[in-house]
Amino acid sequence: MEAVLKEITARKAEACEPIRTIYIGGGTPSLIDSIDIFRILRTIGTDDATEITMEVNPGDVNEKYLRELRQCGVNRLSIGVQSFKDELLQVLGRRHNGIQAINAVHMAQEAGFDNISIDLMYALPTQKKRLWLSDIELALRLNVQHISSYGLMYEEGTALTGLRDKGEIEAIDEETENEMYDYLCKRLKKAGFVHYEVSNFALPGYEARHNSSYWDGTPYIGIGAGAHSYIGTTRSWNPDDLDRYIRGIEAGTLVRESETLSEKDLYNERIMLGLRTRTGVPQSMVKQDISAYVASKELTISPEGNIVATQKGLHILNRIIEDLMI
Repeated sequence: MEAVLKEITARKAEACEPIRTIYIGGGTPSLIDSIDIFRILRTIGTDDATEITMEVNPGDVNEKYLRELRQCGVNRLSIGVQSFKDELLQVLGRRHNGIQAINAVHMAQEAGFDNISIDLMYALPTQKKRLWLSDIELALRLNVQHISSYGLMYEEGTALTGLRDKGEIEAIDEETENEMYDYLCKRLKKAGFVHYEVSNFALPGYEARHNSSYWDGTPYIGIGAGAHSYIGTTRSWNPDDLDRYIRGIEAGTLVRESETLSEKDLYNERIMLGLRTRTGVPQSMVKQDISAYVASKELTISPEGNIVATQKGLHILNRIIEDLMI
């Protein structure tokens, strides 16, 4: 914690404009005492911040802790629910259960939070469609303002991937995964949510300002071990080894790795990030031919002249993005 506070103090000058959003996340910040959350925010300075988000694990919080976060200045919570079904949470290796997830949302509301996001996952092993529909309906009954939803990805070296490779669990087929995603989009739209990014849905006015800044190229400073920063055409990152990070901060010798993004890099990132959003990317900037995707109704041109992925196109978005990169 002392190293984090020192890094904030040393790097505040890198912020060439007022700090509008703050995000405390990556890892499990709800294991941190509320007094340390207060120290972080006080050191950053929150006078100009309109959105201060903190990630919390449902199993870590109680109403007292949540009230203290609210008093510290946190005004938005991202609660890592993943599912309300105990059997699916066990598959994911989560520490909390479904009742704790529901209670975490209720406690947050009672503590005064009126901007709450929850994470939900689909395409989980053994997750039948009825379980997915049930999770969505329960999320809507909780009256949260934002839902982030992701299909399970099997990353190399993870426990789930190992179980899949040994045949102990079976991955959901692509058709079923697409059906789950389509139902999510349709149901949340009916409930009044705006589908403003591939995996993110918000009631009008509750779009995540901080995350949106990643997608539109706004500079950001990342603090802590392994944290990434992006300023101008440079991306840099702290060492992810905790001891090395602390020693470097204490001695004033921390070396960050960095890379300078070329015009090609910046273009490809604009394509990759922009096509994930409902606003898309300007047709005038795209260098590749999109006529086949438009003809197949996987891309469309908005009235503003932007290229936007359709619902059909979202199913193959990674392939589209790869084709439009240079």
